[in-house]
Amino acid sequence: MARITVVGGTGYAGSHIVREAVSRGHQVTSISRNAPVEPVPGATYVTGDVFDTAVLERAVADTDVVVETLSPRGELEGKLVGVVRALATAAQDAGVRIGVVGGAGSLLVSEGGPTVASTDGFPDAFKSEAAELAEVLSDLRAADATLDWFFVSPAGNFGPWAAGEHTGEFRIGGDVLLVDSEGNSNISGADYAQAFVDEIENPAHSRQRFTVAY
Repeated sequence: MARITVVGGTGYAGSHIVREAVSRGHQVTSISRNAPVEPVPGATYVTGDVFDTAVLERAVADTDVVVETLSPRGELEGKLVGVVRALATAAQDAGVRIGVVGGAGSLLVSEGGPTVASTDGFPDAFKSEAAELAEVLSDLRAADATLDWFFVSPAGNFGPWAAGEHTGEFRIGGDVLLVDSEGNSNISGADYAQAFVDEIENPAHSRQRFTVAY
């Protein structure tokens, strides 16, 4: 059993990760600004503001892995990079592994090709978010070798508008966007969470980004 703290555990990705980790018998604590409408039985919920240093210190205390699931939207727009930097520093000082929910925008469309976010079809509304998450990844890659981290980019179509089902069948990739035979890139919240918790239980991507899709 691992002790897992999920920062943003009431959001889309975070709630799926909380549910998956609890179902496997892990000790899970969720930290979020507000309490969940539908808490996962067996999880512990703590409320707090990620701009508060004490909250970030709480996130890395008495845990094996801290998971950061926040999106750079609303009041976090333009500020998520700083929050993750502070959380990563706290995790490094505490000797705790950090896992980050990333975006698909920083993935490459092909080996050696451009990023998904730089292609003509990428929505303007998501470009700033993609750029900020790409900066988070860049920071992690430049971090001191004593920080153990992993960054999981979902498929291109990932979110509550495409929740999908828990199939338990998916592919794992590296820095290139995974697409199916028809060029689609999809993953459900539950299957993404399964891949994420798999990495917590059996680390295979230390200090690496990987992606998951059907």
